[in-house]
Amino acid sequence: MKRVVIFLLAIMFIANFAFAGGDQEGSSSTSLKVGMVTDSGSIDDKSFNQGTWEGILEAEKDMDITTKYLKPVGTTEADYVKEIGNLYDAGFRFMVTPGFKFETTIFVAQDKYPDAKFVLIDGAPHNADYSVFNTASNTVSIFFAEHESGFLAGVAAALQIKEGEMGLIGGMEIPPVQKFNWGFQQGVAYANDSLGTKIVLNAENIIYQGTFSDVAAGQQLAAQMYDKGVSVIFTAAGGVGVGAINEAKSRAKAGEEVWIVGVDVDQYADGIFDGKKSVILTSAMKRIDIAAYDMIKAELGGTFPGGETLIFNAANDGVSIPAKNPNLDSSVESKVGDIFDMIKSGAIVVAAEQGSLIK
Repeated sequence: MKRVVIFLLAIMFIANFAFAGGDQEGSSSTSLKVGMVTDSGSIDDKSFNQGTWEGILEAEKDMDITTKYLKPVGTTEADYVKEIGNLYDAGFRFMVTPGFKFETTIFVAQDKYPDAKFVLIDGAPHNADYSVFNTASNTVSIFFAEHESGFLAGVAAALQIKEGEMGLIGGMEIPPVQKFNWGFQQGVAYANDSLGTKIVLNAENIIYQGTFSDVAAGQQLAAQMYDKGVSVIFTAAGGVGVGAINEAKSRAKAGEEVWIVGVDVDQYADGIFDGKKSVILTSAMKRIDIAAYDMIKAELGGTFPGGETLIFNAANDGVSIPAKNPNLDSSVESKVGDIFDMIKSGAIVVAAEQGSLIK
């Protein structure tokens, strides 16, 4: 009988030890909870929200993470901080926020939640009056070389249509949009000077609408440009650009040959009309998805670059145009690829300021 009792006690001890050990293993391998707060657009805005979320979802496929996004009811700092707090209360300690609208939000949140990590894309944390800038040790700020992707898009568009008029519709006149504009102008000028194209880009056809949300205004501006003979419009304008795309599709359906150069992500699918063709000639891409993915990977690998400001550019494949687009000839894609390599190597330096010349 004693042997039976001892045997049963031993079994119970082993079972309890194994159960406790299983719990400890589970807690040590708990997945990273990655949250995102969207800006004023939707999660499928074909711009910053979508690009950021796609990078997070790609990380979810490859890594042990749990993901969630929240959309604020408004666009104030208080609205954004509230959703960050909701994610934090739900156990999320790694958060990605897309766009300059989160600059003052992260300035507050990085101190309020010191045990959380923050990725601020296209912005640097600062206070309301811009008197104090601080990227804390639990935050990384990420910027992009928009002028380089704008340059590549300008060269590609010019090489494809060879001659004619182009225009540009920007949203708010902020540094990222300005750099897209300056880079695009330099790309067109480079193609004219070095590659034999004959593109006209008049100052009257370079317009900042003033918002990223007025779809109707974007359509109206595009209509005015197309009516004046412009055949290609670069839209660095969020929802305003959607309006321009809508106008281009309407005209393309009627038989006009008009084009849009997309922005931030590959917008080819947004330009599809009649179920088969697209008005998107190419897109000046910022690899927002790669930025989000890489920061999650860094956190899991113990190399999160807290306190740093990173630049994603051609040298680290942080900007580009789409590798493939049915609207670009293979010879154009090949030439732009060569130019991309020249930017990566430093053989071509695209200026980041208006009025500067390409070196």
